[in-house]
Amino acid sequence: MNHDTRLKRLRFRAWHRGTREADLLIGGFFDARAAGWNEGELDWFETLLEEQDVDIIMWAMGSAPPPTAFAGGLMPEMQRIDYLTPPAQPA
Repeated sequence: MNHDTRLKRLRFRAWHRGTREADLLIGGFFDARAAGWNEGELDWFETLLEEQDVDIIMWAMGSAPPPTAFAGGLMPEMQRIDYLTPPAQPA
């Protein structure tokens, strides 16, 4: 599969997790960072997508330590959470 096709498939999977919170966290992270990822980083993210949403959210939010397989790689970037845009607050 070529790089662009792989990115499109991963983007779809990142944004269709099953809950809005997971979509925003995982999909938002993908949209903000994936353009510059190499094949190894894509492999890491693709493997991460096999995990349960609740686990990914806990690892990203720092509520639980990520397993060794995910502790490195892109996890420190995901844990910064600076890629999320908070919703506008009513005036």
